[in-house]
Amino acid sequence: MTFKVTAYEHVGIRVSQRERSIQFYEVLGWKEEIDLPEHHANEMVNESGVYINLIFNGISDQHAKNILQDHSIKYPGMTHAAFVVDDIDALINTLKQENIPITDGPHIYSNRRKLIFIRDPDGNVLEFNEILK
Repeated sequence: MTFKVTAYEHVGIRVSQRERSIQFYEVLGWKEEIDLPEHHANEMVNESGVYINLIFNGISDQHAKNILQDHSIKYPGMTHAAFVVDDIDALINTLKQENIPITDGPHIYSNRRKLIFIRDPDGNVLEFNEILK
């Protein structure tokens, strides 16, 4: 192989309501850095330099169903983004204070990490992991 992937730069997350989504991701520590109105998107970054792009052209589904996760037919595609946190219990407390439900977990996986799953207001699945020492 003549090249190697050296890092993961960002994940794009399609959402239906700009302000609602920005507020949700701000609770998780991201702040809008660049607005890209010509692309119906933005770039958000957290204090650790982890980027996400919100893409503001999703169709609103009142039930926030995720076509890749919530339907019996399993379509190909990215099912979720996974992030590493330094303190999952602190994140869990923040989620409780903000009334953001944990949809799965917490679980210990392979004695290596503790993880939870949540969903954003559009049903996009987010995984958060604390690497256990």
